[in-house]
Amino acid sequence: MNFNYISIGFIYFVLLKQREYSVVSGEEEYLPHSPKVPCENLPLEFLSCDEPLDLEGNTTAKEILGYGCTKFGGQRYEDVEQTRVNCTVLHGIECYGNKSFLKDGFPCVRYTGHYFTTTLLYSVLLGFLGMDRFCLGHTGTAVGKLLTLGGVGIWWIVDIVLLVTGNLVPEDGSNWMPYV
Repeated sequence: MNFNYISIGFIYFVLLKQREYSVVSGEEEYLPHSPKVPCENLPLEFLSCDEPLDLEGNTTAKEILGYGCTKFGGQRYEDVEQTRVNCTVLHGIECYGNKSFLKDGFPCVRYTGHYFTTTLLYSVLLGFLGMDRFCLGHTGTAVGKLLTLGGVGIWWIVDIVLLVTGNLVPEDGSNWMPYV
């Protein structure tokens, strides 16, 4: 009989200590010494995140929503806008908190398969035929460059310089693919 009171007292003490160190949030209790981590702290390998929302230059929508991209791309890190995206925890991953949430720090960049190295090679080797401009989607100027054989060589050299200095970029405004 004495053993039962001690067992119940011990269980009550353990539960009391757990409640003392726990933080109640919503429906689920977070225990800091448990193996579960907050879902917002999971690495990207355990999350499925949406693409950044394209607001097409609408700054009012960004102010109302609090996230989204008003412009995509940029040649330098400082030029690239950062936003939050909706992320969902992958099936089978146990964590504490909402399984769907907004995560910060995603760059507003878009990749469409344009490689800088490939375009530079096209420009040097076949630039007098306008191949570099065809590759980047500048079809109108590419036809002009083709008909004039690279502006008798001048346009060819100017395009190589423009490409190297970052002033000749893909027509759709996307960024260069990071790896060849």
